[in-house]
Amino acid sequence: MNFSRVAIEGMAYSLPSDIFTSTEIEEKLSPLYSRLKLSSGRLELMTGINERRLWPSNFRPSQASAEAGMNLLKTGIDPQQVDLLIHCAVCRDRLEPATASYVHRLMGLGGNTQILDISNACLGFLNAVILAGSMIETGQIRRAILVAGENGAPLVEKTIQLLNEGQHDRKSIKPFFANLTIGAGAVAWSMVDRDLVSDERPVLGSWASETDTSHNELCEGDTSGDDLVMQTDSEELLHAGISVAEKAWRKFLKVHKWESDAPELIITHQVGKAHTRAVMDALSINPSINFSSFENLGNCGSVSLPITYTLACEKDPANLKSKTALLGIGSGLSSLMLSINP
Repeated sequence: MNFSRVAIEGMAYSLPSDIFTSTEIEEKLSPLYSRLKLSSGRLELMTGINERRLWPSNFRPSQASAEAGMNLLKTGIDPQQVDLLIHCAVCRDRLEPATASYVHRLMGLGGNTQILDISNACLGFLNAVILAGSMIETGQIRRAILVAGENGAPLVEKTIQLLNEGQHDRKSIKPFFANLTIGAGAVAWSMVDRDLVSDERPVLGSWASETDTSHNELCEGDTSGDDLVMQTDSEELLHAGISVAEKAWRKFLKVHKWESDAPELIITHQVGKAHTRAVMDALSINPSINFSSFENLGNCGSVSLPITYTLACEKDPANLKSKTALLGIGSGLSSLMLSINP
């Protein structure tokens, strides 16, 4: 679909106050590093991630999402005038009810607000943008709030325990390495019919997607008792992800009749420096137009891409008027690319 009536009314976020550097993470892994004679500094060197933020392990996704949502409401949005609330994070409070129900209560939204969860790995927020945008475009609703709250603390803590206590060698630790890049954060966007806002707000353009589920085993996470565990074949996931992204990018450029240098601002999912460099090279994108947050936030799952765009616009409001390409990707694998126009 080519959107013409959907504007981003406002954006907000929330970040934990506790900062953990990659050096501090490695210090917690000193038993493993000593046993395998690993040199410190490798985590930041390989990923480009200097630090990440984490909430306490018992801090719920709904609390994180609601914090970002309340910050969004402070911009002047009437909580009684929200037609749809979508919680679109990997992390959820529980299987039932929808995490959106807790966020709805914490934000004080009205009885006319439809609620639901969307989950699709790190791509969930963009999926929600397309769904809510389509409902606005077709006149079914006027305003939607999308929230996502991710807290990597339980995964990071469990991974450190498994690595220190297990009988690992240099090969067997590889599937756990990506877990150490995970951070925490929350983001909230309000999307509306553009008649409700001024012409200065960014509007949705067009989107394209590509899916290849033959690689859905390359990154798998699940609960084990009260713990969260995840294993990732990072090298194969990078190659497979680039292949899917290249196909989505070709569709994206064709839809817009763009050349690869047409966007003025690029926002990708925030994995680390190797992934970012590979994406820029594969898609022939000038890295100077890319804005990144992984250096200080790590990989925040579904929050990463939307919070990075939010931060880019906060740092330089001129970015609100830039021709922007959001390049999302999620394990599974699926890539979704969306344009934002001034």
